[in-house]
Amino acid sequence: MTSSTSRAPVAAEGTRARLIDAALDLFTHCGFAGTSLQMIADQLHVTKAAVYHHFKTRDEILAAVIRPAVEDVKNLIAEASAQRTPTARAERMLTGWVDLALRHRALIGLLQTDPAVKPHLKEEQNASILLDQPRDLLASHLSGPGRQVCAQVALLGIVGAASTPELRELDDETLRDLLLDVGRKILGLRRPRSS
Repeated sequence: MTSSTSRAPVAAEGTRARLIDAALDLFTHCGFAGTSLQMIADQLHVTKAAVYHHFKTRDEILAAVIRPAVEDVKNLIAEASAQRTPTARAERMLTGWVDLALRHRALIGLLQTDPAVKPHLKEEQNASILLDQPRDLLASHLSGPGRQVCAQVALLGIVGAASTPELRELDDETLRDLLLDVGRKILGLRRPRSS
C-alpha cells in the first residue's frame, strides 16, 4: 500500500503543473496584469492558499510559465550547434524552431501581444542570446549582407505565423509543413532527403 506521504510530491507536482496551465490560459485571455492569483485559484477550484503554497506572486508563476520554452530554446541551440556543417546547423535550427513555435503557440501569442510580460523577459538570464544564437545558426550557411536579415525574417515569421489567431484552423502537421517550406525558401535551404 502506498503511503500518503509518498504520494504527496506527485500530487504537489500535478497541482503545480495545473496551476501553470491555468495561469497561461488566463494570461492569454485576460492579460498578465488582468489576472490575479485568486482568478487562478478559482479556475482550478482551489483556495488562494493552495496557489500561495506553490507561488508567492504572479511574477513567479509567469517565470514558471516561460521556463519550459526557454529551456527548449537552449536545448535546441545546443542540438543545432552540434551539427557538423553550417547547412545541417541551419536545417536543425529551422525544424526545431518550427516545432518549438508550435509547441508553445499560446505562450508566444502572449509574449507578442501583452506589453506587461516584456519586462519579465528581460529579467531572463541571457535573454538576448535566445534570439541571437538561433539567428546566427540559421544564417551560418549564408553569405553576404542579407544573411542576418533572412535569418531574422525566418525566426520572427515562424513565431508570428504559429501564434496568429488567423491560422488556428490549420492543424499542427499542416502548419508545420508550410512553415518549414517557407523557412527553407527564405533561407535558401533544400528539403532534406527522407532517410
